[in-house]
Amino acid sequence: MATITKYTCGAWLLTLGLLSSCGKDFLSEAPNDSVTEANFYKTETDAIQATNAAYGELLTTGQYNAALWGFGDIMSDLSTTGGGGGQDGFEYQQLDNFNIATTNPLVNRLWGSCFVGIGRANIVLEKVPAITAINPAVQQRCLGEAAFLRAKYYFDLVRLYGDVPLLTKLPKTLAEVNIPRTPVDQVYAQIEADLKDAITKLPPSHSAADIGRATKWSATGLLAKVYLTRGKLADAATQARSVINSSGKTLWDNYGDNFKVANENGKESLFEAQFISGLNQWTTDGPGFSGNEFFGPRGQGIVPQGGYGFNIPEPEFVAGYEEGDLRRDVTIWKPGDSYPDGRKQPNSLPGSPNGYGLKKYFVGTVNTNIWDSELNIPILRLAEMYLILAEGVGPTEEGREALNKVRRRAFGLPINTPSNRDVTTTNPEAFTAAVRRERKYELAFEMDRWFDMKRTGELFTSPELKKKGIKSYNIVMPLPLQELDVNPGLKQNPGY
Repeated sequence: MATITKYTCGAWLLTLGLLSSCGKDFLSEAPNDSVTEANFYKTETDAIQATNAAYGELLTTGQYNAALWGFGDIMSDLSTTGGGGGQDGFEYQQLDNFNIATTNPLVNRLWGSCFVGIGRANIVLEKVPAITAINPAVQQRCLGEAAFLRAKYYFDLVRLYGDVPLLTKLPKTLAEVNIPRTPVDQVYAQIEADLKDAITKLPPSHSAADIGRATKWSATGLLAKVYLTRGKLADAATQARSVINSSGKTLWDNYGDNFKVANENGKESLFEAQFISGLNQWTTDGPGFSGNEFFGPRGQGIVPQGGYGFNIPEPEFVAGYEEGDLRRDVTIWKPGDSYPDGRKQPNSLPGSPNGYGLKKYFVGTVNTNIWDSELNIPILRLAEMYLILAEGVGPTEEGREALNKVRRRAFGLPINTPSNRDVTTTNPEAFTAAVRRERKYELAFEMDRWFDMKRTGELFTSPELKKKGIKSYNIVMPLPLQELDVNPGLKQNPGY
């Protein structure tokens, strides 16, 4: 059961009115029944609630509940929109066809969500150091969490939009909000600095009440990924190796164990978006994950609202699984698969003429709410650290063994025993290609594939994306029109 959202109820309330207050001149008595800046940020509880609020945006439409699977999956070579056709999911159709309007709701929501998260992290970083009624260890932890989360939100922003405004302090005037875009290199420098700071402040693990919060190894793993994205391979390998050797994390024997409610925040997990069963209503901004319904085979009745059938695996992706790769049956619904009620997956479904569907986040109807679920979304896993290490060091003995541990698990083989599925090449180009292919299938539908394709140059060599109509300027998304309207310092990305 995810824990971080259990105590974000106060955080949701906190963020509704924390930075505003009202009163009348004729009132001589200060209000004592509302939260304001004047009476908040005084205690350890205040610090924890403010920090909890910074996590909240991970769960929204702007992040893992809607936007990131649109950008990371549907814009990549993994999947297509699916759904019911027509205007159903038009915002995803725009991404899928690379005909993306500056008013696209997902473009708007991810931008806004990230900056809300950044603003909340900045509040913690500015206000919490002045709190005296607090355990120093908790104070340091809160500051480390805020630095980690600010880095995470900026990492999503800079990879998607390119240059973005860099805000590291609470603005005091409108002019301090409406600033121009900061060059990518400067944004990445801040991301790296924040993660290094977080590593020094965060504990290596948490007790049961705090499981789900960022740890030292969350920050180290994200720093490894940032270095990989920047092409700093040696640095990426160093950070990934540190996680592998010192975090105490181990791979599950079975790949599918990563995606079970019972195993949330488990032995392979470095960081997850913490969901709980939601509000019993249609929303992508509640505390539950909507993927159970969005990704369920459309109209089949194996999820509470019947299934919407979005994020449909491309036939070329499905065909690319090696024979015997057990990850396929964890990740993909395919024709003939058995449903929980004994029926079979049809050969064709609305939105999926080939009968494929995304199974990885399937929970079904047990222990779910009306249309969402408590299943967490993995953001960083140990398996990715092995793949980063392999790509970072190349076809050395260390690199081959790191890659092959992941491959052996995929085929149901002992992780530490050499097998006939091992990659043995010592050719650098062939080995890099093998590692990148392994990332595609190991991390499939974890909402990151488009970003991988961007960093490797595959966006413009992929036959699937050429077929979708990708254009040269689609290497970044448009800035939201509503942001350009209110901030004259922003300039649109070329082509949009």
